[in-house]
Amino acid sequence: MHAVARRMTLARVAATTRRASRPPSAAASTSPGLPDSITRVGGPSAFPNEYPGQNYAFNWALNADGVTPLKKSAFRITKPLDLKVAGLPLPKTSPLRVDAGPAERDMMPEAGSDILDFDAFDLALQSTKDALSLSDSLYCPEGYAPGTRTGVRVISNVGAGLAPDLVAYLDRAPRKDPRGVPVTCYVLRQQRTSSSSSSGGGEEGAGEFSGYAIEEVEERMDDGSRVAVSVATVVVVGEEPSLRRVVAGIELSVEGLEADARERAEKKAAEAEEKTA
Repeated sequence: MHAVARRMTLARVAATTRRASRPPSAAASTSPGLPDSITRVGGPSAFPNEYPGQNYAFNWALNADGVTPLKKSAFRITKPLDLKVAGLPLPKTSPLRVDAGPAERDMMPEAGSDILDFDAFDLALQSTKDALSLSDSLYCPEGYAPGTRTGVRVISNVGAGLAPDLVAYLDRAPRKDPRGVPVTCYVLRQQRTSSSSSSGGGEEGAGEFSGYAIEEVEERMDDGSRVAVSVATVVVVGEEPSLRRVVAGIELSVEGLEADARERAEKKAAEAEEKTA
């Protein structure tokens, strides 16, 4: 893999978004003479107005990723049953093996390379986040990159044409409270207009963009410690974003993250050896 520039960004919080604990029942303090057992009765534990596609904890996770589902329809999809809840068909083949191929990988330049600078990538990323926030519905498959334990989240406005195949492609991961993942993909189906213009990235048609970035961040853990880690961001925009293009971005991102992890491990080992010498 050719060397490209990496940039250090601000710390992000790794802690899971949690709901507030239930307050004690008001009856315990306003009604004297009641038995002590009344103190075990708490307030409601569920937020009001939640329904399929409207989950506050997941919405906060998306907000941390820079996307706010303004239409209140965002589906977190971690298993086939979630596809049914979102009104989408099940994948025809599962697990689904996808070979992105050299041609698709060539169409996915890395930010910081000679082909794509960070300014152009950031511009495309922000416009994609804004458009996704305004989409009627968001479909967000999550899982591990195949053969790894690297978490992937895809935030997309493409339903039946992409989400089922991504669920079949990604390895299933344990469903936990939503939080940030190492690889975040922003995939936007965009209608072609006469005013559309190319945003950069690979050699594509007007209004289309493909690219990814790997950045080092200082992540604040639950215990307050800070750890340097690398995270990847993939952007795919087009009239019909293809599964292979998204997979190419995931593959390249995982390769970059693994290379960064090896480099940090080697550096740490060398520093430890110097101290003991």
